[in-house]
Amino acid sequence: MTTDASRAAAFTPAALQHLIKTGDSPRLLDVRTPGEFRTSHIPGAYNVPLDTLREHRAELRRHLDENVVLVCRSGARATQAERALAEAGLPNLRVLDGGMTAWEASGAPVNRGEQRWELERQVRLIAGSIVLVTGVVGFFVPGVHLIGTAVGAGLTFAAVSNTCAMGLMLSKLPYNRGPRTDIRTVIASLRNRT
Repeated sequence: MTTDASRAAAFTPAALQHLIKTGDSPRLLDVRTPGEFRTSHIPGAYNVPLDTLREHRAELRRHLDENVVLVCRSGARATQAERALAEAGLPNLRVLDGGMTAWEASGAPVNRGEQRWELERQVRLIAGSIVLVTGVVGFFVPGVHLIGTAVGAGLTFAAVSNTCAMGLMLSKLPYNRGPRTDIRTVIASLRNRT
């Protein structure tokens, strides 16, 4: 029996490149924010942000088979998408090992657009800034340093649970949203793909 982790680890950028070159390309669902997708994505990928995928997983299920590869920056959000689709009755999906980071490092083709900071980098900036500022202000205002402690606790929980509340909040900002994903257009494209 294959576990989620071993399925994800077994599907490398090289394996995906091979499938694409042989004409047996799976459907690629990129679950990053529209802003991240516009910055760079695998040619032919459909952008279905994680929140949209969760909300419309039953609809998507009707137009997908098991020949799907889920993509995000590093694999964490794609793994969450895999679980959401499995709960909707679509098991055995694959997650691109290492996500776009590994895909780009392998020298594989990428469609590029306007460059912007990745969500994880934004989280590091905001969390680090909060800790730095509250640490300095804490020298003058007793108790302010506890805000930085709370941020540290939140980041620890994010690592343990493989979720990130700060990242979720930042993904809602206009900078990260980009054009809204029209799920009807995505589903029509999935339906019409031969």
